Amino acid sequence: MHKACDRATCSAPVLLALFLDQGLGDPPSTFHPVAWMGRWIGQIRAHAPRAGAAGRFVYGALAISGGALALGGVAHQCQRLLRRRSWFWLIEAGLLWLLISVRGLLRAGDAVAEALEQGELATARRQLSWHLVSRDTATLDASQVAAAAIESLAENTSDSVVAPIFWYVVAGLPGALVYRFLNTADAMLGYRDAEREWLGKAAARLDDAANLIPARLTALGIALAAPVVGGRIADALQIWRRDAGMTASPNAGRPMSAAAGALGVELEKVDAYRLGAGLAKPTVVDIRRAQHLIVVGTGVSLVIVVGLNWAWEKITDFIRRKSR
Repeated sequence: MHKACDRATCSAPVLLALFLDQGLGDPPSTFHPVAWMGRWIGQIRAHAPRAGAAGRFVYGALAISGGALALGGVAHQCQRLLRRRSWFWLIEAGLLWLLISVRGLLRAGDAVAEALEQGELATARRQLSWHLVSRDTATLDASQVAAAAIESLAENTSDSVVAPIFWYVVAGLPGALVYRFLNTADAMLGYRDAEREWLGKAAARLDDAANLIPARLTALGIALAAPVVGGRIADALQIWRRDAGMTASPNAGRPMSAAAGALGVELEKVDAYRLGAGLAKPTVVDIRRAQHLIVVGTGVSLVIVVGLNWAWEKITDFIRRKSR
């Protein structure tokens, strides 16, 4: 893992970033690096070739991989120049805060849950569409709205919290920034419509690779947190193992199926998948339970990440001593 990011130097920025996120939430988009990335990717999309699958694929692959390399290279040089400053960890914490979103995710869940609690199904559908999912929500019933909200909360726990911190631990700020760039590119371009299928294919595959480990660590954290919402770890692990491969994404089904098992609910996307088939249909109460689950599950996942980092340090130190 990242040589300069030992257990102590990683933990302090991560803890401060999480504290800032809880206390301040997301800053205005004017100052948000993910918004800047979005504008950058928007320009890539705007200047893409208009025809030809091969040309659009090559353009998308070169633009996204080149953008990621450029961003990582600049961040690496800045980190190398400033790393010896005693206050640099504060800058790291501040930037890492901008790359994660626990409070924003919970507030998005609140917006949907509060509308359902008030019996405002149309409002709940709009809030779900605005904040959490890209699918058409116009015909979803209350249980389907709850299911979609829970799915998105679980999936985005990996994308918006565990994965950026994982890549920070592995590769410092360059790793976290490059991850968020790839994840944003996938969110904007990784669709199978006529315009974006080939343009965003490389972004989607790179994002899949970047989330391969974090999604599974998130699922494990959610499964281990099952008792806090009255679930059983064994049930969460069983549904995860059985249903994780049902989604089109190789990663999204991991935390979602673990959440289905932990909460004891069925999460269905019509004509796509059913996670936890045969379990109870979710209600607004289960959105609240899911919020509690992902907070504790995130903490468990991050403890695992830091523990793996510590184990890696010990193993590499042992190998270096033996090789002398």
